Amino acid sequence: MPLIELETFIAAPVETCFDASRDIGVHLASASDTGERVVAGRTTGLCELGDTVTWQARHFGIMQQLTVEICELQFPVYFADRMLRGAFKSMRHEHRFAPAPGGSGTLMHDRFYYETPFGFVGRLFDRLLLERH
Repeated sequence: MPLIELETFIAAPVETCFDASRDIGVHLASASDTGERVVAGRTTGLCELGDTVTWQARHFGIMQQLTVEICELQFPVYFADRMLRGAFKSMRHEHRFAPAPGGSGTLMHDRFYYETPFGFVGRLFDRLLLERH
Protein backbone atom coordinates (compact mmCIF):
# COMPACT_ATOMS: atom_id res chain seq x y z
CA MET A 1 0.00 0.00 0.00
CA PRO A 2 1.52 3.39 -0.97
CA LEU A 3 2.38 5.76 1.88
CA ILE A 4 2.99 9.50 1.81
CA GLU A 5 4.68 10.90 4.93
CA LEU A 6 5.11 14.56 5.81
CA GLU A 7 6.57 16.26 8.86
CA THR A 8 5.72 19.91 9.37
CA PHE A 9 6.98 22.35 12.00
CA ILE A 10 4.32 24.76 13.27
CA ALA A 11 5.16 27.65 15.59
CA ALA A 12 2.17 27.06 17.86
CA PRO A 13 1.31 24.84 20.86
CA VAL A 14 0.34 21.19 20.29
CA GLU A 15 -3.28 21.72 21.39
CA THR A 16 -3.75 24.62 18.97
CA CYS A 17 -2.35 22.59 16.07
CA PHE A 18 -4.45 19.55 16.97
CA ASP A 19 -7.67 21.58 17.02
CA ALA A 20 -6.83 23.52 13.84
CA SER A 21 -6.24 20.28 11.94
CA ARG A 22 -9.74 19.03 12.92
CA ASP A 23 -11.45 22.34 12.08
CA ILE A 24 -13.71 22.22 9.00
CA GLY A 25 -13.27 25.94 8.30
CA VAL A 26 -9.47 25.78 8.46
CA HIS A 27 -9.46 22.80 6.08
CA LEU A 28 -11.75 24.57 3.61
CA ALA A 29 -9.55 27.67 3.64
CA SER A 30 -6.43 25.56 2.99
CA ALA A 31 -8.07 23.79 0.02
CA SER A 32 -9.65 26.80 -1.67
CA ASP A 33 -7.76 26.17 -4.92
CA THR A 34 -9.82 22.99 -5.54
CA GLY A 35 -13.18 24.60 -4.77
CA GLU A 36 -13.57 22.10 -1.95
CA ARG A 37 -16.77 22.17 0.07
CA VAL A 38 -18.64 20.00 2.56
CA VAL A 39 -21.78 18.35 1.20
CA ALA A 40 -22.77 16.00 4.08
CA GLY A 41 -21.95 15.10 7.66
CA ARG A 42 -20.27 17.58 9.99
CA THR A 43 -20.21 20.92 8.19
CA THR A 44 -18.65 23.27 10.78
CA GLY A 45 -16.48 23.21 13.86
CA LEU A 46 -14.09 20.57 15.13
CA CYS A 47 -14.37 16.96 13.96
CA GLU A 48 -14.78 14.51 16.84
CA LEU A 49 -14.50 10.74 17.14
CA GLY A 50 -17.16 9.05 14.99
CA ASP A 51 -17.92 12.14 12.90
CA THR A 52 -18.25 11.73 9.15
CA VAL A 53 -17.60 14.41 6.53
CA THR A 54 -18.29 14.24 2.81
CA TRP A 55 -15.96 16.55 0.91
CA GLN A 56 -16.53 17.56 -2.70
CA ALA A 57 -13.71 19.01 -4.81
CA ARG A 58 -12.28 19.06 -8.30
CA HIS A 59 -9.12 16.98 -8.74
CA PHE A 60 -7.54 16.23 -12.12
CA GLY A 61 -10.43 18.10 -13.75
CA ILE A 62 -13.07 15.77 -12.27
CA MET A 63 -15.57 16.67 -9.55
CA GLN A 64 -15.21 14.03 -6.82
CA GLN A 65 -16.68 13.22 -3.43
CA LEU A 66 -14.85 11.64 -0.50
CA THR A 67 -16.59 10.53 2.69
CA VAL A 68 -14.32 10.03 5.70
CA GLU A 69 -14.89 9.03 9.31
CA ILE A 70 -12.81 10.09 12.31
CA CYS A 71 -12.00 6.56 13.49
CA GLU A 72 -9.43 7.26 16.24
CA LEU A 73 -8.83 10.31 18.43
CA GLN A 74 -6.52 10.88 21.41
CA PHE A 75 -6.54 14.55 22.41
CA PRO A 76 -4.19 16.36 21.73
CA VAL A 77 -1.64 14.01 20.17
CA TYR A 78 -3.31 11.82 17.52
CA PHE A 79 -6.29 11.29 15.27
CA ALA A 80 -6.99 9.23 12.18
CA ASP A 81 -9.61 9.32 9.48
CA ARG A 82 -10.51 6.62 6.99
CA MET A 83 -12.39 6.65 3.72
CA LEU A 84 -15.90 5.25 3.75
CA ARG A 85 -16.70 6.18 0.13
CA GLY A 86 -14.63 7.76 -2.62
CA ALA A 87 -12.32 7.29 -5.57
CA PHE A 88 -9.66 5.29 -3.74
CA LYS A 89 -9.81 1.56 -3.18
CA SER A 90 -8.87 2.43 0.43
CA MET A 91 -7.51 5.44 2.30
CA ARG A 92 -6.36 6.18 5.86
CA HIS A 93 -4.81 9.43 7.10
CA GLU A 94 -3.03 9.54 10.46
CA HIS A 95 -2.12 12.83 12.17
CA ARG A 96 0.37 12.93 15.08
CA PHE A 97 1.37 16.00 17.11
CA ALA A 98 4.37 16.37 19.43
CA PRO A 99 6.25 19.26 20.99
CA ALA A 100 9.16 20.34 18.83
CA PRO A 101 12.63 20.04 20.38
CA GLY A 102 13.33 22.99 22.62
CA GLY A 103 9.63 23.75 23.08
CA SER A 104 9.55 26.12 20.11
CA GLY A 105 6.34 24.78 18.63
CA THR A 106 4.84 21.55 17.30
CA LEU A 107 5.93 18.83 14.93
CA MET A 108 2.97 17.48 12.96
CA HIS A 109 3.59 14.11 11.34
CA ASP A 110 1.12 12.98 8.66
CA ARG A 111 0.93 9.45 7.27
CA PHE A 112 -1.39 9.02 4.29
CA TYR A 113 -1.99 5.40 3.23
CA TYR A 114 -3.99 4.75 0.08
CA GLU A 115 -4.71 2.22 -2.63
CA THR A 116 -5.83 3.14 -6.11
CA PRO A 117 -8.43 0.99 -7.87
CA PHE A 118 -8.12 -0.56 -11.35
CA GLY A 119 -5.05 -2.77 -10.86
CA PHE A 120 -2.13 -1.99 -13.18
CA VAL A 121 -3.81 1.12 -14.63
CA GLY A 122 -4.39 2.46 -11.12
CA ARG A 123 -0.76 1.83 -10.11
CA LEU A 124 0.43 3.59 -13.28
CA PHE A 125 -1.85 6.58 -12.54
CA ASP A 126 -0.48 6.62 -9.00
CA ARG A 127 3.14 6.67 -10.15
CA LEU A 128 2.73 9.20 -12.94
CA LEU A 129 0.30 11.66 -11.37
CA LEU A 130 -1.05 10.98 -7.89
CA GLU A 131 2.25 10.75 -5.99
CA ARG A 132 3.20 14.23 -7.28
CA HIS A 133 -0.23 15.67 -6.50
